[in-house]
Formats: sequence, C-alpha cells, structure tokens
Amino acid sequence: MTTSTGPRGAVRSDRVGAVVLFALAVLYGLDASRISYSFSSDPLGPRVFPLILAGVLALLSLIYFFRPGGSEPWPKGRLLASSIAVPGLVLVATILMEPLGFALAVTLLVTGVGRIFGASWRLALISGAVQAALWFVLFRYLLEVYLPGGSVFGF
Repeated sequence: MTTSTGPRGAVRSDRVGAVVLFALAVLYGLDASRISYSFSSDPLGPRVFPLILAGVLALLSLIYFFRPGGSEPWPKGRLLASSIAVPGLVLVATILMEPLGFALAVTLLVTGVGRIFGASWRLALISGAVQAALWFVLFRYLLEVYLPGGSVFGF
C-alpha cells in the first residue's frame, strides 16, 4: 500500500501536480461556463468544447491523484528552471495575445520554448514563425476561429 508521503514525510510530487491540474480544470470550467452566445449560432454553442476539456482534465487529474505508485523526486537546477519557465512563457504569451496579436505572441512563445530546450536563436525563431503561421492558417481558415490581430499594430 502506498501513502501520500515519501521519505521523511515529503508530499508526493504526483499528488501536488494532480491538485494543481484539478484546480486548473475547475477554473477553466468556470470560465467556459460564462461564455455567452446567441441561439442562432451552432446548436451546441461555443462553450461545449471548453467544458468537455475541463471535464477530461478534472477526470485525469483525479485518476492521477488516486493511482498507486511511487513518488518521483522534485526536479532540481536547470530542469526546475525550465519546468517553471515554460508555463511562465505560456502565461506571458496569453497576456500578450491581444496587444501583439496571435502570430507574434505564438512566435515569441515557440521561440522561447525552443531556447529553453537548447535550440539556437536562429532555429528557435524560424520554428516559432513557421508554427505561428501554420496554427494561424489552421484556426483562421480551416476552423474559422477569430484570432486577434494585435492592437499595437492597429489590427
């Protein structure tokens, strides 16, 4: 039988991760439930997909929390820094999405993540620009999702 603590009473890292993921699922679900739409749009409405994602994330976090298993050690040094930096970059890109626009925010995000994982500036920037363009085409033209153009540039 496993316990929720590891050596010397330390909290299992997977339990901490599961609690964080569950909290994110709840916040995402609450935010998705506030989406308003007119009845003339899609019969299911725009909030169904985000609510499904929140439900799946909540379910998986509960499975992750209650599953038996050993505790993994907490990351140290560079791995800990990258584990904090990547979600931080996602948060910054989300905040910058409206003022800079989708394409530039995603380019900066992918470039930053590429640099964290050891890519050269040149390759990280090329990868960021290509991925931003591909994601833009996918969302804007294939899925017909509005993407911000950026208020800084007057779009």
